[in-house]
Amino acid sequence: MKVGRKLGILASSIAMAGMLLAGCGAGSKQTVEDTSAKGGTSVPKVKIMVGGLEKIIYLPAMLTQRLGYFKQEGIDVELMNEAAGQTAEEALIAGQVDGVVGFYDHTIDIQAKGKKIESVVQFASVPGEQLVVSDKLKDQIKTVADLKGKKIGVTGLGSSTNFLANYLVTKGGHSTKEYTPVAVGAGKTLIAAMEQGRIDLAVTTEPTISLLKAKHLASTFVDMTTMEGTTQALGGTYPASSLYMRNDFVKEHPEVVQHLANAFVKTLHYIKTHTPEEIADQLPHEYYAGDKAMYIQALKNSVAMFTADGKMPQGGPEKVLEVLSTFHPELKNANIKLEETYTTEFVEKAAKNQ
Repeated sequence: MKVGRKLGILASSIAMAGMLLAGCGAGSKQTVEDTSAKGGTSVPKVKIMVGGLEKIIYLPAMLTQRLGYFKQEGIDVELMNEAAGQTAEEALIAGQVDGVVGFYDHTIDIQAKGKKIESVVQFASVPGEQLVVSDKLKDQIKTVADLKGKKIGVTGLGSSTNFLANYLVTKGGHSTKEYTPVAVGAGKTLIAAMEQGRIDLAVTTEPTISLLKAKHLASTFVDMTTMEGTTQALGGTYPASSLYMRNDFVKEHPEVVQHLANAFVKTLHYIKTHTPEEIADQLPHEYYAGDKAMYIQALKNSVAMFTADGKMPQGGPEKVLEVLSTFHPELKNANIKLEETYTTEFVEKAAKNQ
């Protein structure tokens, strides 16, 4: 298995230009490349873009690779790193990748634009995100009503973190035009933005949250890493990290999708049956950001978010649509077909194979 490193700025620009030319049009199609294994056996090669491989919310992607579950399923998976979910979504629609590990809410957002993608494995039932506030301003920002006029860091414009920021601002009684979303990525780039005062708050995840707190730069303002916190912030379960793919790809390559589902469901079971220490030992050392103990603690704070079986939580799609509709008025009249934004077919079969 191969893992693509994060694309450089120039490479990203060239790649995205190619994607747009290749066709966000309805006629663009993805194909699974076959590679020849020893003995002439055909092995499907699948490209999956991840909205930040090092983020704990997307832990199942790298962990599945490191545990060898893709190989066990007879598929050659290339994981490609991209910090912003919006960019990954564009790559999927353009046919440059076969799947994306990102937030489920993109499936609803994109359907309103005339495209169809669906979650085939649901990793988490809550966002696993926090809205953190700069320690310099935490005495001034007490409620979401105080978000008016503030600069809020998000991974990218149009990303799921941008969606969450939009919702929290509107929950405070303001329009999305009354704050400034700032694209700062995650990890080092977000931390630098907070240090330099370019943002007042940020929607981010582990291990960035722990790194900010260790540097005494920011504190938790809104917690969406637990079901209790998510219910308080968003009104209920909010299915987030997932493997989503184009609906036409799923129909054309059900065997490949099934192998992916089998592998990811095995990983979700592994997460539920192993300690954070054991999980951390399976991951690249650079994920620890120089502090393995801190990373393990971040894992302890996060593993409860993951589903045990990859299934969509009951009422989740309806809640996500409700949240998005508060700041996307066009969704109310878009006749969104939620049944086309996810499927449990493959994870249900995977459960029988465990």
